[in-house]
Amino acid sequence: MEFASDNTSGVHPAILEAIARANAGPAPSYGADPWTARATALLREVFETDIRAFLVATGTAANAFALSALAPPFGTVFCHREAHINTDECGAPELFTGGAKLTPVDGAGCKISPEGLGKVQADFVRGFHQQAPAAVSITQATELGQVYSVAEVAAIGGFCRARGLSLHMDGARFANALATMNATAADLTWKAGVDVLSFGATKNGAMGVEAVVFFDTARAERFEYRLKRGAQVVSKSRFLGAQMAAYLEGGLWLENARHANGMAARLAEGLRAVPGVRLPLATEANAVFAVLPQDLHAHLLAAGAHYHAWPGDGAGPEPLPPHEVFVRFVCSYATAAEEVGALLEQARRFTRGGG
Repeated sequence: MEFASDNTSGVHPAILEAIARANAGPAPSYGADPWTARATALLREVFETDIRAFLVATGTAANAFALSALAPPFGTVFCHREAHINTDECGAPELFTGGAKLTPVDGAGCKISPEGLGKVQADFVRGFHQQAPAAVSITQATELGQVYSVAEVAAIGGFCRARGLSLHMDGARFANALATMNATAADLTWKAGVDVLSFGATKNGAMGVEAVVFFDTARAERFEYRLKRGAQVVSKSRFLGAQMAAYLEGGLWLENARHANGMAARLAEGLRAVPGVRLPLATEANAVFAVLPQDLHAHLLAAGAHYHAWPGDGAGPEPLPPHEVFVRFVCSYATAAEEVGALLEQARRFTRGGG
């Protein structure tokens, strides 16, 4: 019963096979290989526009280097207080921007809004005594599993354009967000005002590859120098290119995401029917956030369920009472319906007094 993270799943067989095929014979290095060229061409097809794309090994690298192209060392990037770049990347954005500051913004569901951004930016009145506002970063889907609609992204994009700010999207789970919507990848990114996207693949079936996708291609000038200096230019680049090409080929990325989202929806529906369990947030992608009774939580862990108690108070304004715990379950492309059923059966059995 594995629900700790979509990072715990293995590599999708089609991607593993692509890596093995790419292993045969010699190939040009440092991004000059045909697999990387194919991945870039497929990204152009997905986003329906000219782009500059750079493959890197980790999501932290994708975010940190993307922001380094948008914010000067004396600048600031507005992001949600719980954004991954602010809480889980060990200062990498600050390091690779050369010292730019992250300025947190609050918002329900880990979403930020033009109103919230406006309130925070209104405090930037000290001129060169204060960091210069440079960019906004949003996470799709958010750290609480919520999805920005096209209209919400466009509203933030409009805010940025009106104030001369760049817009970055952390898309570690971009596929999961898009799979829930009646929209295209283009609608959700450059058409809504996104300048640079950190396009995730690792959480959705790859071994380890992300793409920094520039829609404003002028921002990509000399970006390869940033990557080289930061040790993100991979010599055997074909293995990054092979992963990304296989991920995109035939729509595998969306197929994987739809499966993960479907398992999350099934889990959410089942948990909602368990007495004493509350779901304070809509399940919009592949993560389910729930409030469990402490004794049920202890039982599930003892029964072998892997998931995490989550920081916070249950996504509500009031702290949880001591007998409850806020938790996160994450489904992946590899989550089986049997795993979801087993966890729900454990929960139902315990609440019936059969634990």
